[in-house]
Amino acid sequence: MPYNGAAAVVAEYRKALDGKVIIDITNPISPDATGLVTPAGSSAAQEIARGAPVGAHVVKAFNTLFGPVLARGGRLDAFIAADDPEAKARVSTFIESLGLRPFDVGGLHMAQTLESLGLMLIGLAKNGAGTFDIALKVDVG
Repeated sequence: MPYNGAAAVVAEYRKALDGKVIIDITNPISPDATGLVTPAGSSAAQEIARGAPVGAHVVKAFNTLFGPVLARGGRLDAFIAADDPEAKARVSTFIESLGLRPFDVGGLHMAQTLESLGLMLIGLAKNGAGTFDIALKVDVG
């Protein structure tokens, strides 16, 4: 199945997105949740960036945080990936304003890893944990 998801929406609103920070929260998984539907070697965030105007900056964030755990509250870890340092800083400030802890995992190429992590968490929620009230925590000692 070819991926066109959010990239089609970005193309439709291309002019309005110029100069904006686009936060990609998606987990581009197949309907049966057995894999990702993005092109090999790419991610939804990278596909969105390809369709976005040059002045827009894409940040991958929030895709590993599920609704039930967000509703419960607490100091959760939010992983972010982006190429633009200013966009990362703005999204990190936003994340902190929500009471969450931002963790920079690197450039936008790391969105592929975050999307795979999202898929793994979905599998864990469905098969191992039995709930979407789960989150990953970074323990920095």
